[in-house]
Amino acid sequence: MPSEHLAALESVIESTITPQASETDRTGTFPRAGIDALAKAGLLGLISSKDVGGRGAGMAAAAQVIERLAGACGSTAMVVLMHYAATALIENHGGEDVRQAIARNEHLTTLAFSEAGSRSHFWAPLGTATADGEQARLDSDKSWVTAAGEADSYVWSSKPLAADGPMSIWHVPSRSSGLHVRGPFDGFGLRGNASNPIKGEGVTVSRDAMLGADGSGLDIALQTALPYFLVLNASFSIGLMEALVAAAHDHLVGTRLDHLGQTLAEQPLQRASFAQLRTKTDAARTFRDDTLAALESGRADATLRVLQVKAVAGEAAAEVADGVMRLCGGSAFRRSTGVERLFRDALAARVMAPTTEALQDFVGRATLGLPLF
Repeated sequence: MPSEHLAALESVIESTITPQASETDRTGTFPRAGIDALAKAGLLGLISSKDVGGRGAGMAAAAQVIERLAGACGSTAMVVLMHYAATALIENHGGEDVRQAIARNEHLTTLAFSEAGSRSHFWAPLGTATADGEQARLDSDKSWVTAAGEADSYVWSSKPLAADGPMSIWHVPSRSSGLHVRGPFDGFGLRGNASNPIKGEGVTVSRDAMLGADGSGLDIALQTALPYFLVLNASFSIGLMEALVAAAHDHLVGTRLDHLGQTLAEQPLQRASFAQLRTKTDAARTFRDDTLAALESGRADATLRVLQVKAVAGEAAAEVADGVMRLCGGSAFRRSTGVERLFRDALAARVMAPTTEALQDFVGRATLGLPLF
């Protein structure tokens, strides 16, 4: 990402996102001020094509943004992560008007794939789409939608209208009649990301709102949204790990044992534990960076790396978070340190579809020569 975008990001983090992170977590309030500041800095249109007025940056730049945001405020990072994943799909299959709006940093979008009853499988939509002339009726019960009621649109999955494929995908304006957000979100972590259920009852959209061909939604998602989603989730976990390790560093260096006349950093057991946490974080970053390199170069193992990266980083983040809580002891339980917030946010990747178990099944299928679906 060009240095001016990095500078703009750091300015927004310092001025708006970090000062509000604790309050966002405490109250579960959507971080509107932070999202608006990121939009003003030109970061919502980061991956939009230059042809429609965007920055034209790629996945590596988006990963950098999510990583830095996650260390400051996990809720804000997850909202932007979902926006980038949805934007990647819209960029390839959406209309020019919404693409331009995103590029102008005037439109926040998000994914609406997870449905009640589908468990960890976003590729098994239960909601229906019914043709009615030039329009379609969407009926669905979405279980988790980040920025529900806050985004300007949803990238929405359904069963196909008539095709044999597993699903179709639509661009649905959030103000469409028949959309009902059930909230507020009161979660264990990521408390400000407004991850609420949305029920769609008789939502009417133009058939032109379909993104790609009828029934082709799974292929479209696998080619566009899913790589962004998985790689950026890994970046999210890495950002949290970096913040956790930094907190552990400060605790070890800043805590003095008066009876020994030494700091915790001078104790061999604590040093060894810290080194393990640093190593896990570095290993996850290396794997993420290798995944980005595989995608950029078109390496033969790129798909396998994409399927692995979220699970690798997500599991590492959970382990690092637990390790930092142990290393920092009782001080980690004080909200003022921010460690317990990072700990809670770090556990989200494990349960966010596709879950670690689902991804490991994919990896097993891919490496054993079995079809993914």
